Amino acid sequence: MKAFKNYFWTILLSFVVITLSIIPIPEVPPLEDIPLFDKWVHFLMYGAVACCVWYDYYRNRADRKITLRTILCTVVYPILLGGILELWQRYLTTCRSGEWLDFIADSIGTFLAFPIGAFIIRYFAKKVNFPKA
Repeated sequence: MKAFKNYFWTILLSFVVITLSIIPIPEVPPLEDIPLFDKWVHFLMYGAVACCVWYDYYRNRADRKITLRTILCTVVYPILLGGILELWQRYLTTCRSGEWLDFIADSIGTFLAFPIGAFIIRYFAKKVNFPKA
């Protein structure tokens, strides 16, 4: 139960991403005119998940050191989540299709969230002093 409390925002956003990834999405004609709109959505969703992991990490740690475990959690978890959901869409749904380009967009969003989480959120964590969960 403590992990749920400590990583509440990460778990909540992950649940939202999972839900959005498996429900049928209606086609919206104005959005179809935006080039690579779907890839931008993937990029932002998984970047946000990675930032939430960083936020929850800093919120619950007094030392706020960046370790190999921290890097693995903040990078590998969102990429693994994206890969599993793409496979789920491909093989377990009839209304969605898993695509390699979506997985690449997930990964790019995660990697670009790394410096945001490692440096920007860490910087503000020192100034704001996030409350412990």
